Amino acid sequence: MQTKLGNLVLDRWVDGDGDGNVLTSAVDGEPVASITSAGLDFNDILNHARTTGGANLRKLTFHERGEMLKALAKYLMEHKKEFYALSTATGATRGDSWVDIDGGISTLFVYSGKGRREMPNDHVYLDGPPEQISKNGTFTAQHIFTPKLGAAIHINAFNFPCWGMLEKLAPTLLAGVPAIVKPASSTAYLTELMVRRINASDILPDGALQLICGGVGDLFDHLNCQDTIAFTGSKNTAEFLQQHSKVIAESVAFTAETDSLNSSILGPDAIPGTPEFDLFIQEVTREMTSKAGQKCTAIRRIIAPAEIAGDVVEALSTALGNIRIGNPASKDVDMGALASQGQRDEVRDRVKELSHEANVVYGGSDNFDVVDADANKGAFFMPTLLHCEKPMTSKSVHAVEAFGPVSTVLPYENLDEAIELSRLGEGSLAGSVVTNDNAVARELVLGTAAYHGRMVVINRHCAAESTGHGSPLPHLIHGGPGRAGGGEEMGGIRGVLHYMQRTAVQGSPETLTAIGHRWIKGADQHDPGVHPFRKTFEQLEIGDTLTTDSREVTLEDIQHFAEFTGDTFYAHTDEEAAAKNPFFDGRVAHGYLIVSFAAGLFVDPDFGPVLANYGVDDLRFAQPVNYGDTLKVRLCCKQKTLRAETGYGEVRWDSEVTNQDGDVVAQYDVLTMVATDEHWASVD
Repeated sequence: MQTKLGNLVLDRWVDGDGDGNVLTSAVDGEPVASITSAGLDFNDILNHARTTGGANLRKLTFHERGEMLKALAKYLMEHKKEFYALSTATGATRGDSWVDIDGGISTLFVYSGKGRREMPNDHVYLDGPPEQISKNGTFTAQHIFTPKLGAAIHINAFNFPCWGMLEKLAPTLLAGVPAIVKPASSTAYLTELMVRRINASDILPDGALQLICGGVGDLFDHLNCQDTIAFTGSKNTAEFLQQHSKVIAESVAFTAETDSLNSSILGPDAIPGTPEFDLFIQEVTREMTSKAGQKCTAIRRIIAPAEIAGDVVEALSTALGNIRIGNPASKDVDMGALASQGQRDEVRDRVKELSHEANVVYGGSDNFDVVDADANKGAFFMPTLLHCEKPMTSKSVHAVEAFGPVSTVLPYENLDEAIELSRLGEGSLAGSVVTNDNAVARELVLGTAAYHGRMVVINRHCAAESTGHGSPLPHLIHGGPGRAGGGEEMGGIRGVLHYMQRTAVQGSPETLTAIGHRWIKGADQHDPGVHPFRKTFEQLEIGDTLTTDSREVTLEDIQHFAEFTGDTFYAHTDEEAAAKNPFFDGRVAHGYLIVSFAAGLFVDPDFGPVLANYGVDDLRFAQPVNYGDTLKVRLCCKQKTLRAETGYGEVRWDSEVTNQDGDVVAQYDVLTMVATDEHWASVD
């Protein structure tokens, strides 16, 4: 037994005062550790995060923070064997631990990649294009995101002691904000072990991560408007914390992921004998027994056509009867224990409440076989299935959550009733629909989406690669309305922006270009003295501009392009038909001919620092080009993004094609890869 869990505060490990509360194994009831945070100075902890952690993180660019997450993920992968060994004490099977441990580490990898691909190698994130707010363009605006100057308080649940921490930590650190992690006590020993390894890695800068094992004391009394709270747990606790005087007075950002009576709807086409019926039974069984049903996304309400509700009950009962319960360390076990005996007692009480309006049709017994364990010492609970015959008038099945391997079958008569049953959950993290009828899928999704944070539609065509009903992904939002808390976590870059402040900045184009490191129309443009394609990445300056010579577009050019490419659309080949088009006076040049001619005008053909053109963004054709028109291009260095240790950077060029009257006919961004000084010196 580890005598006491440590608290990582002010970059050192500190024991709380006193003996603390004893934490026991979910498998055999034996002590694992004790936990206490008594005696900690929570004001000092907050200030250390703000002054030291925040300052250190903000020195790094988004790309550097992304590299930091990648290094941390690799380091944790090397140590995951010991995480798996301790995870057993939480009641988790190896499959459960894979979701918690590998799933959490993979979230670090995903956010590392997204940060380096989708965010600039800079300290400010631009939100959308500039807003043109003045007639002549001398006064403009840009929305930007910058890191909040406070701390992120992460209050996590007991069911995923690793993933629950890492899925919050990844976007927080990428945003440049330090975190104070407070895990749920019953499984905090696994979180503490992972934090010990993170701290030993020396990958994170000082103050970036602190850990509180135990209560948060007077922490909330010291919050301010720059702090952020991310909470996972019961709705009652979330509401209590949200009503704290400091949270209200300082308008502290608060996101909550709370109770969720998630539903899965079986389409009327998915009758016994169809692949979808079998998929539904597999999905519900997995969601009921994975993590012993201790998942905030688990299926609690099984919504099935009334005419086959009996078949669903029979098939699920058979499937659940094959689940082997016991010591999660055993290879012969499918489902381990609940996190604690207190949690087991809580689930037992909730089943009693549900049984007032629903019949227990499988499980519900305290007498069942347990593999390689003592049922009396561990927190084991039998998978339990209920059947509510009148769900439209029932209350408890839509209000009571048994946070364990428990679910209730709710029959429906038509799709409108299925939709209403799903809505009666009053807000869910995840919903699913199993059907092979796309019209049914559309009706169910559109009818219920407003009540769900995420929905998945499963059928025979996608099942093999489907991540399933209950798998939150870092790419997608994790949260939901109403009972589910009203918050959103992850969701790719959306999760990062939650820890940042959006600010509308107004000023001259030149000023906003300097602030955002992205050229805005109206800002300074200058002649680089040489063709900009002759400059290395470091030599290029934002605003470097090339204005090309002109080129006439002839009828022969248009005819040749049509024949050569096979694009013989009438507007380019038939004068009479083209003239009938309300947009044209006659035959016009192909849009891609305009882009091709533009490239011919601005490209420097010789071997140089520009390594490749990898695409265009936001291409728009402003007005038609007729034969006899002349084209000219203005090419301006718009934005630079260094790809560290690759030998190149990405350069975005603002391209504007005009005709002989100075009218813009095409506008787009050209994307190139440009060699760095070091790389160019090695090949030139």
